[in-house]
Amino acid sequence: MVNSEKTSTPVVPIRSIGPGQVERIEAHLLALEPHDRYLRFGYAANDEQIQRYVAQLNFDRDELFGIFNRKLELIAMAHLAFSLDPKYTSCAEFGVSVAKSARGRGYGSRLFERAVMHARNEGVNMLFIHALSENTAMLKIARHAGAVIERDGSESEAHLRLPPADFDSRVTEMVNQQVAITDYHFKAQAKQFWGLLSVLQDIRRGVRDARERVRG
Repeated sequence: MVNSEKTSTPVVPIRSIGPGQVERIEAHLLALEPHDRYLRFGYAANDEQIQRYVAQLNFDRDELFGIFNRKLELIAMAHLAFSLDPKYTSCAEFGVSVAKSARGRGYGSRLFERAVMHARNEGVNMLFIHALSENTAMLKIARHAGAVIERDGSESEAHLRLPPADFDSRVTEMVNQQVAITDYHFKAQAKQFWGLLSVLQDIRRGVRDARERVRG
């Protein structure tokens, strides 16, 4: 079962991301260093393999979540993949990646919590995490949530039984999504404003330089 222990952690705006963010998803994954790619995908994924993975994302079936910085760069993302087998529609798999510059802020845990909440609300009762045994950060997140972890040499399988959705889980997800969308729009407006300000400053600088040349 999910660990119900409450801890005071800062709110991190996490929003669902769709096809409109494909370029940012690809940029985020391509920026991962070789070892980080190895931990995320379970093999040393090259650029072509990552691009193929992004091209095959099914936004209608699966759910992806992202954390954006002030520049609207995707610095952490999670992929909640629902089972393709109709016999196991109540199962899903979780995967996560965090940019090197954003490590140590608990983003992986926050994304896991967000994915768990969505999975519950979609009727999932068993969440799986397939990870390399050396991926201690991912396994720590799973273990802290109460997942059962089975190790088989270089690979580990974690499974977490989820409680059914309730009023609180549904309302909390709705609120969190709205907060994240508002945060994203605010960052987009701020980025646009600073970009416009930079253009105006360049224009003013050009006018000032022209005046100085005339006076000279």
